[in-house]
Amino acid sequence: MRFLLTKRALRSFTPRFQRLWLTHTSFSSTSDSGDSEPGSWRTMEGLLRSPANFSPLSPITFLERSAKVYRDRTSLVFGSDMHTWFQTYQRCLRLASALTHLGTSPGDVVAALAPNVPAMHELHFAVPMAGLVLCPLNTRLDPSTLAVLLAHSEAKILFVDQQLLELAHGALDLLVKSDRTRKSPKLVLISHSNDDRDGDDDESDCSSKYSFDYEYETLVKSGNSGFEVNKPRSEWDPISINYTSGTTSRPKGVVYSHRGAYLNSLATVFLHEMSVSPVYLWTVPMFHCNGWCLIWGVAAQGGTNICLRKVSPKLIFKNIAMHKVTHMGGAPTVLNMIVNSPVTEHKPLPHKVEIMTGGSPPQPQILAKMEELGFNVSHLYGLTETYGPGTHCVWKPEWDSLSLEERSKLKARQGVQHLGLEGLEVKDPVTMKSVPDNGLTMGEVMFRGNTVMSGYFKDLETTRKAFEGDWFHSGDLAVKHPDGYIEIKDRLKDVIISGGENISSVEVERVLCSHQAVLEAAVVARPDNHWGQTPCGFVKLKDGFDGIKPEEIIGFCRDHLPHYMAPKTIVFGDIPKTSTGKVPKYLLRKRAEEMGSL
Repeated sequence: MRFLLTKRALRSFTPRFQRLWLTHTSFSSTSDSGDSEPGSWRTMEGLLRSPANFSPLSPITFLERSAKVYRDRTSLVFGSDMHTWFQTYQRCLRLASALTHLGTSPGDVVAALAPNVPAMHELHFAVPMAGLVLCPLNTRLDPSTLAVLLAHSEAKILFVDQQLLELAHGALDLLVKSDRTRKSPKLVLISHSNDDRDGDDDESDCSSKYSFDYEYETLVKSGNSGFEVNKPRSEWDPISINYTSGTTSRPKGVVYSHRGAYLNSLATVFLHEMSVSPVYLWTVPMFHCNGWCLIWGVAAQGGTNICLRKVSPKLIFKNIAMHKVTHMGGAPTVLNMIVNSPVTEHKPLPHKVEIMTGGSPPQPQILAKMEELGFNVSHLYGLTETYGPGTHCVWKPEWDSLSLEERSKLKARQGVQHLGLEGLEVKDPVTMKSVPDNGLTMGEVMFRGNTVMSGYFKDLETTRKAFEGDWFHSGDLAVKHPDGYIEIKDRLKDVIISGGENISSVEVERVLCSHQAVLEAAVVARPDNHWGQTPCGFVKLKDGFDGIKPEEIIGFCRDHLPHYMAPKTIVFGDIPKTSTGKVPKYLLRKRAEEMGSL
C-alpha cells in the first residue's frame, strides 16, 4: 500500500521533483517489514484511510478556513491598501487561476523578487494553490547571483516589484547571455500607487523604463474566483524553494514540503503565543524562509498583516502605535537598530509587544534594552534548512525574579527544540555521540523531525552529507547546559584556533559589543606566523565615538577575556550583512587573510 501511494504522489511531480522524491525514499532508514507482524496495530481489522479521515497537510487550508471564520476581519494593511480575509482568498483564487493560463505545468517554479508588499503575501498562497512551487528571491542580491538562482531553479515566471525591475532585467540579460537557448521566465510587474509607499522610501519607479509581460493587478482581475484549488496529492509535494543566504558558500536551494510548512507554521504560532486575530508587523523579510512560515501561520489565526516595504525604527514605532501591533519579528540587527535609534523616533507602546528574534546570537545587552523599551523578546534559532525556527528559548516562570542582566543572559541562549521537531542534540560530528550537558563541551547542533528540509534542490550529494547518521548537521557549534538548553558558540568554519586553543568568535563579539562605543562587531581569524591564527575584530562605532583608538578596544577585551581570546587586530568601519541580518564572514575572512600575519 505504501508503494502504491508513493507512485500516485510521484506522478504529480515534474521530473526534477520526481528525482528529489526518489532520493528521499532511497536513503530512508525505515521499512515496512514489520507491517504484518502479529500484534501490530497495522493488522487491526476495521481501519480504513479515506478522504473522510485523511488529507495531505497543506498551509493552503489556513487561508480557506480564515475566509470563512474571519471573513470580514482585516487580513492585510499596506498604506491605503486594505483587504479582508475573504477578499484575500478571492484574490488568491483569481491569481492561481491566472497562473495556470501562463503556460505552467504542476510542479513548475514561480520566482518572486519583492519586499514585504501585499503581492508577496498573496503569492505564498496563490502559487501552491495552482500546484506550482514558489521561489522567493533575496531582494539584496546582485544581478549575477540572481541570474544563477533563476537558472538553477528553472523558474517559468518571475514576479518583480516595480522598484526592482532594473535589477531583474540585469539578471535576465545575464541569464540569456549565459545560455542563448534558455527561455527567459515571463515577467510580471508588481506596481503600487504613490500613497502605498512608505514615507521614507526614496527609491525610484523603474516601470516606465523597462519592459514586462504582465501587470500584477491586471493578472489578478483576469482570473476566475471559482477556480478549483490544485491541492497537493502528497504531503511530500514541494511548496517552495528557499535559497540559503550564502554566508558560508554559494547559496543552496532548500526545498520545503506542504507538510513541513503546515507543521512549522502552527508550531511558530504557538511558541510566539499568538492568540486569535494577532496584529503582525512585517519586519522579517517575507522571502526569508517564507517569513519564518508566519505568512501561513498568521492566516491560521485570522490575524492582520501590517506590511512594510522598508524597515526603520521610525516606521516600526509609527505602525505599532497606529495599528496596535501585538507581534513582530526581526534579526538582532533590527533590535540593534531600534535600541540605538534617536529617542525622538520612539513612541510609547500601546501595550507589551511580543518580538521574536533569530538569525544570529543576540547580545544580552541589546535584549535588556529592548525590554526597557517595552518589548518582550523571545529568542529562536534555526536555519533555512529547518524552515526558519528550529529551537525556542522557552521562558520559565522561576526566571522572572532574576535581575535584568541575568534574564537577558538566559534569553540569549538558543533553548530547546521547536514543536515541529522530534529531536535536537549537540553531538560530536565524528562519533555521533551526544556531548555531556555541562555547558562546557562543544559539539555540532543536529536536528531531526518533520520540519527539516526535504533536501537541496538538484544537489543529492550535499543532501546526503547533510543527513549523515540520520540527523541534519547544522554546522553550528554549541554547548548543552544542565537544564537541557543549548547555547550557540560558533559555526564550525568560524572557530579561531590560536596556539592550539579554540576561540569562539561569538564569545569575543559579545565582549566587544558590551563596550559603550561599539554598535556592531564581527570577529574572524587572521593568519599569524607564530600562533597560527589570532582574533581580528571588525567594529562599527556608535555616533560620537570617532576618536576612540583600536588599542582601547583591545585593552577592554583583555580586561574581560582570557588574553589569548582578546583580538590582536581591530578594524573600524561598516560591517557587511545579508538581508536577513547575518554577517557573511567569508568576506571578512578574505579581508583578514589579505592583511597577512601581524
